[in-house]
Order: sequence, then C-alpha cells, then structure tokens
Amino acid sequence: MPDQTARPGDGHGEAATDGGALLRPGDTCWQVARAGRFSMIVDAADYFAAAREAMLRAEHSIVLVGWDFDLRIDLAPGKDDGEAPIKLGAFLKDLVRRKPGLQIYILKWDMAVLYTLTDHLLPIFALDLVRFRRIHLRFDSTHPWTAAHHQKIAVIDDSLAFCGSIDMTTDRWDTRGHLPGDEHRVRPDGSPYPPWHDVTTAVDGEAAKALGELCRERWRIATGRRIKPPRDGHDLWPGSLAPQLRDVDVGISRTMPAFGGRPAVHEIEALTLAAIGRARRSIYIESQYFASLRICEALAARLAEPDGPEVIVVNPLSADGWLEQVTMGTARDILRADLDKADRDGRFGFYHPVNEAGEPIYVHAKVLVVDDDLLRVGSSNINNRSMGFDTECDLAVEARDDGERDIIASIRDDLVAEHLAVDVETLRRAESDAGGTLKGGIERLRTDEGRSLRSMPLREVDESAKALARSHLADPERPTDPERRISHLAKRMARRMPTAGWMALSTGAVLAGIVAGRRGRSGAGR
Repeated sequence: MPDQTARPGDGHGEAATDGGALLRPGDTCWQVARAGRFSMIVDAADYFAAAREAMLRAEHSIVLVGWDFDLRIDLAPGKDDGEAPIKLGAFLKDLVRRKPGLQIYILKWDMAVLYTLTDHLLPIFALDLVRFRRIHLRFDSTHPWTAAHHQKIAVIDDSLAFCGSIDMTTDRWDTRGHLPGDEHRVRPDGSPYPPWHDVTTAVDGEAAKALGELCRERWRIATGRRIKPPRDGHDLWPGSLAPQLRDVDVGISRTMPAFGGRPAVHEIEALTLAAIGRARRSIYIESQYFASLRICEALAARLAEPDGPEVIVVNPLSADGWLEQVTMGTARDILRADLDKADRDGRFGFYHPVNEAGEPIYVHAKVLVVDDDLLRVGSSNINNRSMGFDTECDLAVEARDDGERDIIASIRDDLVAEHLAVDVETLRRAESDAGGTLKGGIERLRTDEGRSLRSMPLREVDESAKALARSHLADPERPTDPERRISHLAKRMARRMPTAGWMALSTGAVLAGIVAGRRGRSGAGR
C-alpha cells in the first residue's frame, strides 16, 4: 500500500487546478474500479432492508466490517415477512443453517467492546453465536493506541457491496421521514432514540470485488488467517433498490494510520483537498463533525476568493456528551468562526436539520458533493481522526459526461430537498430565483417551524475550552500525537504532584481521549 504521508504543499491535494482527474490511484484513491450499478442509500431503514434481501441470496460468503455491530437489532422493524428472522443475530444463524456452503465473517473494532460490554458481549453468548462454526466473529486490535477501525462495509459473495457511514448497530435505524415518536425507532430494550440521518452506497461488479479484497486484507491483518474469495459471482442486486448510475468508475479512497510496519495512507484527505481546490460553484458537505483544521483552512481560502464557490455544511445541532462537545464541538465553533471571517461575499451556509416536530435530526452521514462533478460517500468525517488517525473507506464517483453530472446534481438536490421538506423541483426553482445559488435557494425555503434546515447557532468559546480543543486529545491528527501529548502531561505532573496523583490524572486523560472519540452515539455514534 502506498505511503500517503505527504502533506498539502508537497504535491498532494494541489493538482486540483491542473484540469486532470481528481481520482488518481496511489494519491487520492487506492484504485478505480468499474461498477455495473451504483446507488446511494439514504437512512438505515432502506439499507438494512436491501442488505437483508441480498444476504438471503448469498451462497459463498458474507463479510461484515464495522465500527460496531449489535446482534439484537431488527433489520426490518414491523415487517416480519416470515421468510427469515428480522433480528440480526437470529438472521445470520438462520442463513448458515439453510446454506451449507455459506461462511459469515464479522470484524468489529475491539475498543467498542469497552463501551458496550454488557450490551453486546452477553447477547453474543446468549444467542450462542460462537457455537456456529461458519460464523466467524473477531475483534480487530491492529491499530495505534486509541485509534479506531471506522470502516462500515458489507460484501456479499464479492458480487454486491455496501460502503458508507451506517453500522449495523443500535440507534441507526430510521426512515427518511424521521417521524416524531416513530414506534420502530427504539433500542433493543424498548427505549426510544432521536431521529437519525445516515447514508451508504451499493455497488456491484469490479467495485464490489475490490471492496471484498479490502475486507479480506483487513481480516488477514487482524486475525492472521485468510478468507478464500468466491469463485464465481452472481447477480445479487436488491430488487428494492433502483440503480442511479450504470457502468460507472468508482474510486475507493482510504485512511489508514501507520502501524506495525505498514505505511500511513491519507487518500481521503488528499481527495478532499483536491476536490475543494477544483470547485467552481458549490461545495456541499454532510458530516457528523466539522473539526479538521486542514480541510477548514482549504474551505476558508476558497471563501476568501472573489469568485470562489459557495460552501454548504450540514451538521448535527450538537455533539452528545460533555467531553465530546468541549472537544469536537468547540473545535467546530472555532473553525466555523474562521470561515465566517473568510466569507467575503456571504457564500457560507452552516445548517442543522430538524423534523416536523422541531426535534434535531442527528447527522451521521458523511457526504461530499463538489459542483456536479464529484460525489463522495463513506465513513470519513471532517475531523482530524478521519484524515489520518482512524481506518476509513469512502467511495467516490467523478462525472465523465453530462448525464453523470445530472445524476450527481440530482443526488445532492435530493438530500437538500429532503432536509427542507420540499421536492427537488421546488428547490431548483428557489435556486433559480436566488440567482442560481444553492445557499440562496436554501435561504428562500427554510423555515423556523416544522421540518427544515435551521441556521447553526454560533457559541461563544472561552479560553479554557479553546485550549482543550486545540490539544486535539480527542481528535488527534496522527498516531503518535496522543502518546506524545499525554507523556508530556505526565512528565509535567510528575514534577508537581505525588506519584499517585499524576498517575491518576494522566490515566484519566488517556481514558478521556478514548471515550470522547469512541463512545457509542455519544463520542461519535461512530
């Protein structure tokens, strides 16, 4: 795997103005692979249903790679068709019973277990999943200290793959309606959770096969064992899913921290910077976080240009949990203020979505659309961890002709129109009336009542909160950063406090960094 440790200024992310392709294997992506069909799936209700439909037809292998899995979730709440169980654990067991040649591999980030010990491990044993020889569950610990394996990928027989930001775990299932009080939006214990917005993709053909290769390599590194690839592919495309693009080239971009002799890979950051540099009219971002200094500096530079693109960002209203808010949330406030200052012509819009009852919709999607030329969907957030510290995977489509540009524009407009509770044509008319700008269209349509996009409030940040955010303890840029910072803190405390005192403080700092970046929905709903 190529070493992508180069930073902007040494050739990475700067070729965007040369008119060449944005997707460059070995730089902004790992490889470009052809998909016979490509579709973006919005929200977990449709994803879980499509994945269940495809897995029912699996013959050789199902490989599930994720930040987290919860075997108790319903894949199709309220829609038991009698064909197979709807709870994930029971469903997987039923599949291997009825398909003697099927092997199922589940690879989960090991540190997630710390925060879900009784929630997840006990159900694994209660479901007796470990007894099934053809269901292989492993916890992946091959990462730097406090880093996360954050990819969210499902590959079925190397014929169909899903890749995006949706984990098969609790608090994820929701419909595009994000209805107030939806009776199906509940945890396994019956407690409700708030509305949740998420996005993934489906691909087949060579793109699915390439993702299968990526997942098998993850498995080999994590376990020391190899998964045998399927011999023959077959058509698994779900009938419930309409393809949006056909015979399209798909770029697969990754973030991988240096570890165990493996070089670092920063393809996602390189692609993001290159795309921002290439933008002519608009940059549309949906992300759980907005805390990457390099990305925000690149956006600020474009906003400062007299004829630069508009920048639209959709985030959740707030991070969950105190520590999460004073690290990622405060970093967002600082960087947002910098962008406001750079925004010379009012081209920057920062919004959060609410449902028809005015409840904040938590944004977990990770989407980048630049003009109508590039669509990128995956697991990476706009934060330091996703650009260099965690393990991520994104899929990107770079338009080759006007037909593909129209589809990319329609995908973006569909997302924005949904947030505004209007149809795409209404959004486009509003844009036209506002001089052809996306921000202008949003401003004409958004309301302070009912489902809409609301302007993101800007909080005043005190100096102590700024200092904590700038420490990057919960959002490190590179693998060595947290160890170096905590070691420095421990040495300082050793000179001032008794041994027990500074040991406790430094240990607390370590745990704070882990918890803030990793804890279920409240440290990221990663």
